[in-house]
Amino acid sequence: MIDMPAFAAPFAQPAGSPIRELFPYLSQPGMISLAGGYPSPSLFDAEGLAHAAARAMTGDAQTLQYGATEGLPILRTALAALMRERGIQSGAEQVMVTTGSQQAFDLLVRVLIEPGDTVLVEVPAYPATLQALRLAQAHIVPVPMDEHGLQADALAALLRQLPAKQRPKLLYTVPNFSNPRGTLLAAERREALVQLACTHGFWVVEDDPYGELQFDTADAPDGSTPPMPPTLRTIGDRLADGGVNPVVYLSSLSKTVAPALRVGWMLADSSLLRRCAVAKQTVDLCTSPLAQMVAARYLESGRYPATVQRARIEYQRRMQALVQGIASSLNGCVHCAPPAGGMFVWATFAQSIAPQALFDAAVAQQVLYVPGKAFYPDSAPHHTMRLSFAAPDVPQIEQAVQRLAAAVTELLH
Repeated sequence: MIDMPAFAAPFAQPAGSPIRELFPYLSQPGMISLAGGYPSPSLFDAEGLAHAAARAMTGDAQTLQYGATEGLPILRTALAALMRERGIQSGAEQVMVTTGSQQAFDLLVRVLIEPGDTVLVEVPAYPATLQALRLAQAHIVPVPMDEHGLQADALAALLRQLPAKQRPKLLYTVPNFSNPRGTLLAAERREALVQLACTHGFWVVEDDPYGELQFDTADAPDGSTPPMPPTLRTIGDRLADGGVNPVVYLSSLSKTVAPALRVGWMLADSSLLRRCAVAKQTVDLCTSPLAQMVAARYLESGRYPATVQRARIEYQRRMQALVQGIASSLNGCVHCAPPAGGMFVWATFAQSIAPQALFDAAVAQQVLYVPGKAFYPDSAPHHTMRLSFAAPDVPQIEQAVQRLAAAVTELLH
């Protein structure tokens, strides 16, 4: 029998998503997962979405037809209004609806990146970002983070050292409660980052799925939520001074409304947005008009702010249960800091514990997390882990911590 044609080079020996590779463990009876960044089903506004879906299905049958690649006008208008609440001034024509924000990033990679092109990525980084860039055969250059987010000084030094032929085309960052570290990028670093983009001429991808999930703080006089720093997109509007804003803003309703809608969006310069629309035409023609209309009707209903507020309160409870449990039960072998928002805790553990041995012991104890190596472009072992507190409730989190403690104790003794 004749051999079949070879696969394209990026897919000759492709690596799957390191998080989705953990799915088989989830089917094990009794497993508690702190792995996937899934929003809590208990926080979905099922009643509000049912009403929105009913409204979406009444009247105009165009909801069941193909739609414009850029998105339904009614949803683009609603998303532009939502952006204005986040301090971003934009018209509906600057917004493109995507099938989740991951598609938006994939479209950017298709439009901008050729094999060998340099892309800067904050590390540790969202694994799907690294996966998309590897498949595009990009040259990934890591930019370090600390507890205040991407290190702008380190980025400036890195840009000075890169040879001209490695001038970056793109930088990827999650400035608000990053995945996986949960950090909030400091305001002065935001300014410096966008200024570097303007000076050196590269696009900045500001991925913001978690920005509305900010926790209250005891530091505020009334214990309320402190004001968020300005978005990179807003800073870009100011620094561009009428020219091209180098910041591409991505967001999604997956973490605040429901992942099943698969509604994300991109806000970008018109020249880039047009090219991404052409790329999207070859991928899915358009994001589901029915899902878009449900999202539009839901945002129109006025229920969105209360839904987000419920999530903020509950996720803060769950985060505190996880962080306090680690502090009290892991005997100093695992360390973490409470994030100011989002869905994740980033933890480090003792160098004397082998990363793979700890993961295996945790699975045996029926608790699952994502090993830190999934968030780096290299394959070296890292004594870190990402723990998500969003999906399990407080009793499950407390039980998960006890199981993790048993795994650590087993390895130490």
